[in-house]
Amino acid sequence: MTKTVLDIGNCNPDHYAITQLLTGNYDVVVLRAHELSDALQLLSEKKVDLIVINRKLDIDYSDGIEILRHLKQDAAFKGIPTMIITNYAEQQLAAVAEGAEYGFGKLQYSEPATRDRLSRFLDKKTA
Repeated sequence: MTKTVLDIGNCNPDHYAITQLLTGNYDVVVLRAHELSDALQLLSEKKVDLIVINRKLDIDYSDGIEILRHLKQDAAFKGIPTMIITNYAEQQLAAVAEGAEYGFGKLQYSEPATRDRLSRFLDKKTA
């Protein structure tokens, strides 16, 4: 069954790369938001199975962990698995402490551990 991923805060090239990673390996549709307001709009309209948030939002370089905190404090969204996209282990651990799943970094797209983490929430593409 096709699942839906919401990508928040990535620039065009990174959104494209994430979309390629996800659609190349999983049966997914990828939605895009640039900041909290449009993320909340999409979340109110669509069922989302996984949220990935850039550590630093492209639109204004604010902290993606603030969006994570907002979503995890909202009863309507706190149950949606959410990951922070960062190469920094300490930032991943900080996100996990805020309720995120351990995510992945932009330099880790091809690593088996990244696919293992994503596979917990997404269905692999079938031939």
